[in-house]
Amino acid sequence: MSEEKSQAELLKESLSYEIKNAWEQSDDSQIRKAFDLCENYKVYLDKGKTEREFSTLVEKELIKAGYHNLQELFKQRKKLSKGDKVYYVNKKKSVAFAIIGQKPLTEGINMVGAHIDSPRIDIKQNPLYEDSGLVLLKTHYYGGIKKYQWVTIPFSLHGVVIKADGTSVEVCIGEDENDPVFTITDLLPHLAQNQMQKKATEVISGEGLNLLLGSRPYNDKKVKDKVKLNILKILNDKYGIVEEDFLSAELEAVPSFKAKDIGLDRSMIGAYGQDDRVCAFTCVKAMLDAKPSDKTALCILTDKEEIGSMGNTGAQSNFLKSFISKLLYLTSESYSDVLMNICLENSNMLSADVNSGVDPSYADVNDKMNASFLGNGVVVQKYTGSRGKYDASDANAEYMGMIRKLFNENKIIWHTAELGKVDQGGGGTIAQHVANLGVDVIDCGVPILSMHSPMEITSKIDVYMCYLAMKVFLESK
Repeated sequence: MSEEKSQAELLKESLSYEIKNAWEQSDDSQIRKAFDLCENYKVYLDKGKTEREFSTLVEKELIKAGYHNLQELFKQRKKLSKGDKVYYVNKKKSVAFAIIGQKPLTEGINMVGAHIDSPRIDIKQNPLYEDSGLVLLKTHYYGGIKKYQWVTIPFSLHGVVIKADGTSVEVCIGEDENDPVFTITDLLPHLAQNQMQKKATEVISGEGLNLLLGSRPYNDKKVKDKVKLNILKILNDKYGIVEEDFLSAELEAVPSFKAKDIGLDRSMIGAYGQDDRVCAFTCVKAMLDAKPSDKTALCILTDKEEIGSMGNTGAQSNFLKSFISKLLYLTSESYSDVLMNICLENSNMLSADVNSGVDPSYADVNDKMNASFLGNGVVVQKYTGSRGKYDASDANAEYMGMIRKLFNENKIIWHTAELGKVDQGGGGTIAQHVANLGVDVIDCGVPILSMHSPMEITSKIDVYMCYLAMKVFLESK
């Protein structure tokens, strides 16, 4: 027989706080569900490597689930009622969708949101050149990356080209098993004496991130730049484009490898773009599976977060307000800015974004008492920002208490964190931009290793807990 607990042991249990491991707190059934969910998640990662592709993927899922295009309904001035499902894709790069609840929107909306852009290598507008018998594309990296991580790996080329006649051509090269891939070269160690003396930020320059495209010349002695001509002919034969069409193109080089299980126990996922598609996926899945609530449920997936959320597809744009204004217009007898402001002030949001998980190889950058760990469930980040909480979204104690109560009552395994030690660094999310509208917002997402690298790592049980957290929040009254 086990000994009875002492008074001190009982007192410690009732008064102390300890972070729980989500694997240990989950039964076999929950773990199977986590693994099943992550098989679906890996499909999203492989098929939605860019913001355009992810938007298209989500739109197809929404239509299949019975959602209707809000723009079309608005043109018809068709009134919305409880249970109606609507969506809108903004500029093919961001998405908002909602399920109308019983209560009027002025009593608030339960929102979840994430961003669907990721660090990558963008192709410049005038990129194609030949040098030393090779053809390369000039690039401009997108988002905060360690440039040295993005060389000598296989890339695929994704995007859209708008031709002179206005027609568009979708480009995707490198994802099929039979496709060629591309790469960015690096200097061999035998000749890298000077390079190795440089700071890590300078080992690879931004202008040195040139994508290798080809080396075979066109068979004609009368023309110069024969390799470039051959590449242009291949592109023209396949896509009907000419060199000038690069001027009106959006082409992105992204790692070409597929999402893979990590570890002998297959407990983790390694893939490109998990910041922040892991949270975007769990938001989408939660919206599709959530039971109807008295409150309207809404999800927004934004672009441009990695470069400050600027532009008409980013979280600083008018996109969210425009979407909600149409919902208000189609669910109420009258519309006014006053009603819009009341709606926003009464609304709550989980800003779903990743946090840096503790890596034992680099543990000194974290305050372990206030850091996120893989396998400990979804992580809640009360405030963001850097060095004195500058540029932070800092949720109030009342809202933090509400989320704590909701998660505990629904047995969500969660813990709190901030991004690194004070003065070590920091970062931001879309939370601050939605908070500026008057909405109560807190960051909530998945711990991740190797953030902003070509292969980021997440724990499957954390992905599952994030999905459950989003779902119970959307269903809350």
